[in-house]
Amino acid sequence: MNKKNQRLGWIEVICGPMFSGKTEELIRRLKRAIIAKNKILVFKPKIDNRYSDSLIVSHNNNSIESITIDNEDKILDNIPDDINIIGIDEIQFFKKGIIDICIKLANKNKRVIVSGLDKDFQGKPFGIMPNILSEAEYISKLNAICNVCGDYAFFTKRISKDKEQILLGELDKYEANCRNCFYK
Repeated sequence: MNKKNQRLGWIEVICGPMFSGKTEELIRRLKRAIIAKNKILVFKPKIDNRYSDSLIVSHNNNSIESITIDNEDKILDNIPDDINIIGIDEIQFFKKGIIDICIKLANKNKRVIVSGLDKDFQGKPFGIMPNILSEAEYISKLNAICNVCGDYAFFTKRISKDKEQILLGELDKYEANCRNCFYK
């Protein structure tokens, strides 16, 4: 393939329910990029401080350095020209402007890898996820294991009584469910 036909920038989305390994996969891809001598920059929303303020941390305790931001507009301010790959965790927590930012980065020949919940605890599309999914060149939809029956799980069920859409928590507030167990 000659250089002028080579694709250099694109958007990858890693999605699925809680406990499916989304952050683990994001970290894996970013660490492989480092091994390949790419320069990366990683962002996470300020709201997600479950494990660390300065790291993205998976449920398996794998981690990678990140920049914590409270406003997606700050992403473009923080990217030097030599950065090849941008990672964004928990993208569902950002506002709609994150979509245009991802598009701009991809159009500047950056590989943009994002991860997030595709559905909320009610099984409805979560925030901006439908929009970023429609812009992505590559989508990886992961599954968890149903906490009730052991089948493949594609839903996140809230087991606490809280009703707000955004509620950070782990196994104390959520479980992964298959379709059958989610709708029972």
